Amino acid sequence: MSDTKAQFEKVITGCREVFEKKLKDYGLSWRTMRPESITDQIFIKANRIRNLEMKGFSMVDEGIKPEFVAIVNYGIIGLIQLELGLPGGADISPREALALYDKHMKTTKELMYAKNHDYDEAWRSMRISSYTDFILMKLHRTKQIEDNKGETLVSEGVDANYMDMINYALFGLIKLEFGEETGL
Repeated sequence: MSDTKAQFEKVITGCREVFEKKLKDYGLSWRTMRPESITDQIFIKANRIRNLEMKGFSMVDEGIKPEFVAIVNYGIIGLIQLELGLPGGADISPREALALYDKHMKTTKELMYAKNHDYDEAWRSMRISSYTDFILMKLHRTKQIEDNKGETLVSEGVDANYMDMINYALFGLIKLEFGEETGL
């Protein structure tokens, strides 16, 4: 598990660096987005990954890795939006945004470590394309929950689905960064 933690920390650090740079480039423009729009943005990224996986090439000089990073960061943005609500503008400072990013990443990472313990790192035996499919499935679930105004009978909420999408994207980033350890 120590390798797993080190690998997670490395890819999480990379995602946070991108988030921080985009925060400097774009400010807090994402604070205007409704959670449903964030879900759709994640869908766009996951759908592009799937298309690239199936077609085997890209006509735009960006690969799969930046899309997984975007899924991680938009997932964290979604969690922040769920916590703070929609203000219609930039109502927090960049420093506060980074603190919220760290808070939600910590919670998401702790969930992954707990699940990783219970599932005994089964994700290492999976294909990257399966992470993409699972993210897309979680997106469809999230859209259904959003369409139901957040009401569920027995299922987890939007926040849990965002955390799962983040973790699947992190799995993909680890495999892309450190290689395809299938364990089989």
